[in-house]
Amino acid sequence: MPRPPRFCPPGYAVHVVQRGNNRQTCFTCDGDMAAYAHWLHEGAKKYAVAVHAWVFMTNHVHLLLTPSESGGISRLMQYMGRQYVQPFNYKRGRTGTLFEGRFRSSLVQDSVYLLNCIRYIELNPVRAGMTSNPGGYHWSSYKSHAFGQSISMWQPHVEYLKLGETAAARQKSYRHNVSMKLSIEVTHKIRHCLNAGHVLGNDAFRDQIEALRN
Repeated sequence: MPRPPRFCPPGYAVHVVQRGNNRQTCFTCDGDMAAYAHWLHEGAKKYAVAVHAWVFMTNHVHLLLTPSESGGISRLMQYMGRQYVQPFNYKRGRTGTLFEGRFRSSLVQDSVYLLNCIRYIELNPVRAGMTSNPGGYHWSSYKSHAFGQSISMWQPHVEYLKLGETAAARQKSYRHNVSMKLSIEVTHKIRHCLNAGHVLGNDAFRDQIEALRN
């Protein structure tokens, strides 16, 4: 029996994770990550999906996306499978799937929930012990949020823009927020909602999303 499609309604931010099949490596070098970033940018334009935050790890990626059209995120992830995986397999003489069959996703409420989700995504390399500072990891959106690094696929979310009236003020506020880290409770909640496919937000937001489903 076919599984129901992901529920990612237009205009709502979604936390997405795509993992290597059986947690296998899906990026072997910077060139692989650059290729993934290229196709993510192209696919996001093609399917009208805003890319707010990301981190590319060795065997998985985290993304924060907002689709403009119904089904946009699913089409984007299918596109990534075609454009990134086929050349990856060809270069290495391998066949078969590279990523898990289904990406995991969690709708995210605006305000503090969304900003915490961005921090969670960009702090992945720190939690993994790869760096002590998120700014020391190249393949994430942290430097765009914290220092204004210009990356063509980055579209700052409106909640980030509310952090200050100027770019410098927003960057300073964001750096301060990240320096406060995330509590264990917040980290566990984000991870649980993502793995279970639950909405990350308060009761009113969950009711709002349930009403949209029906």
